[in-house]
Amino acid sequence: MRPGQTPAAEGLCSTSGRFASGTAPLTAIPVSPHRIRRSRRSAHSIKAVLQATEQATQGNGKKANQNGLLHPQYCESVYRSLRRPTRTIEIGNVKVGSQHPIALQTMTTTDTRNVQATVDQVKKCADSGADMVRITVQGKQEATACYKIREQLFKDGYDVPLVADIHFQPVVASMVAECFEKIRVNPGNFVDGRKKFDEKVYDDDSQFKQEQDHIIEVFEPLVEKCKRLNRAMRIGTNHGSLSARILSYYGDTPRGMVESAFEFANICRNMDYHNFLFSMKASNPLVMVQAYRLLAEEMYSNGWDYPLHLGVTEAGEGEDGRLKSAIGIGSLLMDGLGDTIRVSLTEDPEFELEPCRQLAELGSQAAQQQWGVQEFDEKHRDIHSFARRVGRLPEQKEGDEVDFRGLLHRDGSVISSVSLQDLEGPEQMYRALGCKMVVGMPFKDQATSDTLYMTQIPPTSDKNGRRALKRLQEVGVHVMAPASVLAQDPLPHAVAVQPLKEVATASQNGGHSLPAGVSRFAVIIDGTESEEQVASLKGSEAVMALLQIAPGESQVHASRRIFELLQRHDVDIAVIHFHSFPEGTSGDDIIMTTGSQVGALLVDGLGDGVAVSCPTQDLSFLRNMSFGVLQGSRMRNTKTEFVSCPSCGRTLFDLQEVTDQIRTRTGHLPGVSIAIMGCIVNGPGEMADADFGYVGGAPGKIDLYVGKEVVRRAIPMSGATDELIELIKEHDRWVEPETEESEQEEQRQPVAA
Repeated sequence: MRPGQTPAAEGLCSTSGRFASGTAPLTAIPVSPHRIRRSRRSAHSIKAVLQATEQATQGNGKKANQNGLLHPQYCESVYRSLRRPTRTIEIGNVKVGSQHPIALQTMTTTDTRNVQATVDQVKKCADSGADMVRITVQGKQEATACYKIREQLFKDGYDVPLVADIHFQPVVASMVAECFEKIRVNPGNFVDGRKKFDEKVYDDDSQFKQEQDHIIEVFEPLVEKCKRLNRAMRIGTNHGSLSARILSYYGDTPRGMVESAFEFANICRNMDYHNFLFSMKASNPLVMVQAYRLLAEEMYSNGWDYPLHLGVTEAGEGEDGRLKSAIGIGSLLMDGLGDTIRVSLTEDPEFELEPCRQLAELGSQAAQQQWGVQEFDEKHRDIHSFARRVGRLPEQKEGDEVDFRGLLHRDGSVISSVSLQDLEGPEQMYRALGCKMVVGMPFKDQATSDTLYMTQIPPTSDKNGRRALKRLQEVGVHVMAPASVLAQDPLPHAVAVQPLKEVATASQNGGHSLPAGVSRFAVIIDGTESEEQVASLKGSEAVMALLQIAPGESQVHASRRIFELLQRHDVDIAVIHFHSFPEGTSGDDIIMTTGSQVGALLVDGLGDGVAVSCPTQDLSFLRNMSFGVLQGSRMRNTKTEFVSCPSCGRTLFDLQEVTDQIRTRTGHLPGVSIAIMGCIVNGPGEMADADFGYVGGAPGKIDLYVGKEVVRRAIPMSGATDELIELIKEHDRWVEPETEESEQEEQRQPVAA
């Protein structure tokens, strides 16, 4: 338990809250079967999913502004970070809600029937800072073991609350409620059973609602028991495991996720049970953010104040898993949403807690200090659909000696900060920038930095440094530097960077000038510019704007204001988020901060790229992390996308080992998404975004999927990865990895710097 949390009082927590109770459930908004089928076929298409929700939401009676966009309340303020007020719920001795610290949690990976191993892992998680620990309970044997686990932990002096993870088994949920402090139910399969993709067609609303009677009959006994024993509950909807009933009526959308949860919540409310919270998880951070926002919007509309559990499900491992989680969880925390969080990683559970803690601290700091800006009239950001604002790409001019079109990439750009020290080792720098090396010469590759930014440039006398930059310019990797630096010692074909305030002032006084030899310029925007200064960019020849928010200003809110002004005045300049970190900043801090603050903007389609600098961090790490932000925000794919579950007691193989094996052999396939799931629960239901799936079907046996369809069953694990690769080849998604021969040849060649 962290400072600030107090032991829970006896009895059910107060249901008075901030809002009145007894409000009506959501109005059902049917989706045409034709559109449902279309969106399901393209589940990997973020636009198909989110635009379906937009169409449904616009029929929900909300008031549209003059632009036709909806701006209902989904958080306390879009101008500053204010924590959303919620009631307090009690999970054993831990209180969760807006009056308490953000609670941290994780989940065991042991076989629940192995009581001692599970007890040991729970203790390790508690010692690492977990406020509660979730345990999978898939059957009666596991439920029986849960009594022993709880008893042994109490004997060992551990009162950390335990959460039962329930799928398919109402009877098991009722059993474990006798000993665990919280029950997680998935509305997608708690009543409907194992996941099927049968499509149902409803002729009218009454036919759809008739089936709610069965949900009430099955769910009410658990609610009654939780109320009597003062157990908490999480109504946890997952994007990929919506029931066939909900899926057929609402489509595979955030709207369906919210409606599914509200059906269960209304049963709780009708029984005067309020000790519950919600979650809206998805492996796609954009869908996850949209779903939570829609949920919060509907709670504001209905006067509900239940807490939120945040998480990106199946985030994966390592840097990618942390980035995905930061984009999804961090974006919501910046808006004051979220009361307890879990970072789901394909790693040992105790390793989830440090990134969890970092995100919680970032969110808490933002809310406590109320990061933000003065109110402004926001009319263009649409929270219901994903529509990326696409900036204008550089164009070639007559007489250009080099091709400037490579300055930016249409799907999102990465700009790397390079120092004079980096130039001292050209080959090392080329590799750190992601260049492909051929006979000692650099060439642009799939994930090469698009442009370099230098605060200092090598003097004319530094022939080696100048030659190293020229080699990059010749293959389309351009160099930007401050105009004042280029004026002192020109660098051929460099792009001059000037503060927008200076450019706007100079333009008012007859026009600004460029240093000798410079034909392109970019501007720096720090977020404090006036509307007139931002509007002056309309018609400007600037090739891009570096959005480098001034110290003391809120990255998220100041950027939102700038984008609102750009859209208000029809300014189509490309905008790159430029985030500078001080010396000594750790890699994890950079990942969490960039993912949260830049991700919060990219999930709204605001931004054309990323530039991250830190003097003491490896150039290659910063570049890879930047590309990871773009891929996690569904912009530019430069490597295989892996959706891998974090493992639990249901897992039928060593997820970490298998994930590493598959990643090693298939990680060179940009645009391909592979789901690696430990069992059927996290199989077709939880991998809605994946092209191919590798799913544990039985001990030692693997089922392979294409989309949501199982195409090969019961493959022995020893050959399953080979079978997966063959499946990818059959669907023409495979390319052979580059051989080591070219790299060995490079090592024998001198570097032509």
